[in-house]
Amino acid sequence: MLTYLLGFLILLTIVVFIHEYGHYYFARKYGVGVTVFSVGFGQELFGYTDKHGTRWKFSAIPFGGYVKFFGDHNIFSDFNRDELRKKYNEEEQKKLLAFKPLYQRNLIAFGGPFANFILAFVILLFFNMFVGKDFTPPKISEIEKDGPAEIYGLKANDTLVEIDGYKVNSILDVSKFIMLSTDEFIDFVVLRNDIEYKLKVKPNIVPGTDGFGNPIKEKRMVGIRLAPQNIESINHVKLGPTKAAYYAVVEIAYVSKKTLVMVWGYIQKLWGKGFGDLSQLGGPIKIAEISGKAFGMGILPFIHLMVYISISLGLFNLFPIPLLDGGHIALNTIEGLRGKEFNKSTLELTFRIGMTLIISLMIFATFNDLSNNLHKITGYFGGFFN
Repeated sequence: MLTYLLGFLILLTIVVFIHEYGHYYFARKYGVGVTVFSVGFGQELFGYTDKHGTRWKFSAIPFGGYVKFFGDHNIFSDFNRDELRKKYNEEEQKKLLAFKPLYQRNLIAFGGPFANFILAFVILLFFNMFVGKDFTPPKISEIEKDGPAEIYGLKANDTLVEIDGYKVNSILDVSKFIMLSTDEFIDFVVLRNDIEYKLKVKPNIVPGTDGFGNPIKEKRMVGIRLAPQNIESINHVKLGPTKAAYYAVVEIAYVSKKTLVMVWGYIQKLWGKGFGDLSQLGGPIKIAEISGKAFGMGILPFIHLMVYISISLGLFNLFPIPLLDGGHIALNTIEGLRGKEFNKSTLELTFRIGMTLIISLMIFATFNDLSNNLHKITGYFGGFFN
């Protein structure tokens, strides 16, 4: 439990700090007053005020953080310009986000998700340069008898070239591409006796576990085993800056695309179609569990996990849902296209819809967390009372 909590807090603090710093950076760049930069919520534990008047502080509840702009008193502050004009003089209005040009307001909102993508890029860049990227040839060493691979024509000693249109650079790519595929059939391109073959394989959907040992109700299996031929065939390469940056961008693009595809599948599944296992949609408990396991495995797996959490946070905040950064960008843009400010009743309705969507998602994710971990929770408390 302590390992899970410590790993979760370290990961969350870093990822959220970077996110909020993105907002802070663009706010300062365009002259918006920043009164508070808080790591955590609630009562301040300690902090200091810089020369620009920003209070940097650590707060008692270490789950998240926030940046507070000058004149920002509630979620409607950015849009209630009539009230702001009455309260602040012209000089003070220059420091208010609400009176900045459209592109500046949108860049300040976009700054948080952008910083998350930059964090992911920097981590992957350094991984590829100083730890190295695996290029071990993805050669099939064994085919499961009567499994999908054998039925649809894959053979031992085939080298996997592409899966679902994505180039396979190493054996590490194979399980990722198969697990994240969404179509009924998975497209394979294999190299056999120096000739390329294109094959379609329908995977078995079976219960299984992910890379951290967590149960999965719908795991795609094709029935192949990969292994390097010998220790000399393991090809771990430290890349130069250009190639390292290229593969970092490719990884971020792949994870982003697959995340959006899975989200769309989840949305469709709510109406009885689509794909994906909704029970795997987790919240803080699942993130804490995964981050704790990664933390226990060592610093490199933990930092690598930070990449995917950072990408997910950046993407989620770009969804055009009121209260999220993407919602602010959407409202700012619509207001700019209309050439007319929103009235307060419209804003209140919009933000209520956004609040309902976010709270519903949080409740659903927390319910999944509790359902999937009920046996562990009862075990912890049982051990405590015994």
